[in-house]
Amino acid sequence: MNRYCVIMAGGIGSRFWPLSKNNYPKQFLDILGTGKSFIRATFERFNPIVPAENFIVVTNAAYKQLVLEHLPELGEDQVLCEPMRRNTAPCIAYAIYHILSKDPDASVAVTPADHLVTNEVEFQRVIRQGLDFVEQKRDALMTIGIQPSRPETGYGYIEVESGERKEKSEIVPVKSFKEKPDLETAKQFVAAGRFFWNSGIFLWSTDAIMQALREYLPDLVKLFDEGKPFFGTPEEQAFINRQFEKCENISIDYGVMERSKSRYTVAADFGWSDIGTWGSLFAHAAKDECNNAVSGKALTVDTRDSVVNIEQGFEAIVEGLDHCLVALRDHSLIVCRLDNEQDIKKWVEKL
Repeated sequence: MNRYCVIMAGGIGSRFWPLSKNNYPKQFLDILGTGKSFIRATFERFNPIVPAENFIVVTNAAYKQLVLEHLPELGEDQVLCEPMRRNTAPCIAYAIYHILSKDPDASVAVTPADHLVTNEVEFQRVIRQGLDFVEQKRDALMTIGIQPSRPETGYGYIEVESGERKEKSEIVPVKSFKEKPDLETAKQFVAAGRFFWNSGIFLWSTDAIMQALREYLPDLVKLFDEGKPFFGTPEEQAFINRQFEKCENISIDYGVMERSKSRYTVAADFGWSDIGTWGSLFAHAAKDECNNAVSGKALTVDTRDSVVNIEQGFEAIVEGLDHCLVALRDHSLIVCRLDNEQDIKKWVEKL
């Protein structure tokens, strides 16, 4: 009953435009056609470990009702509303202060709302193992590493000491965190055998994360300390609305994890992907005989290795494309090379 799950659900998934937009972002979509939105699948994945009343969702105020529609097991007080985006460190600090107002002995799993996991039994085993570890080693900050299956340039990496990892499931200290590499560097990381993808899933006790926040982000702690009388009360939201814009825009990785002296990881393999791009969706989607991932009413002619995603109520004919994306949703259309999908966010801003 002292285990909590914080789901970070405030992003808009702009790289999935035009499916993911401000009014209905990626975490509320069933992009893979599983019958569940990403946030619903995330809740169900953690629910065998964490009771429903111990979930906290941090999101944009505009998405509160969407969260409650997708997660009807949650009460309104379990949905924390950020008045603006300030990256993951303020988001996590907000959730931790809220949890501390209810349970000073809590251990916490922090997860993005929009990832894919195909082996949920192994996932739950790893999370339980990690929570057991941080509950025993009260100063430990743990992040889940993913055994890399390819030289991926879209993920950050976690490095452990050479020879440190004896078994796949062993928890070991982290040597360093690496930013998203170029392809040659990614190949070197995979060949070295001591680098793992950074999943962005964190495990810690409230003691450990508060100690780290006080040491590495003291200005952030000072801002939230002023609200201690308000957390867990009806005055909490008004306090957050006043203070949140003063928070530094900084990630928990850069603000805390890269500076900590007590950071750990485990090399997991449970079929994980952040499904952050159309290319990652393509990798996991069902394909036709020409290796196209087609959704909606579309005829493909002399087209292969492509994603075609057409909104219900529309029809499309796609001819002569190779390794391309065609997506139509909500009166918006994109046609581009899948190789250029990292530029979608930039294009949307320009549009």
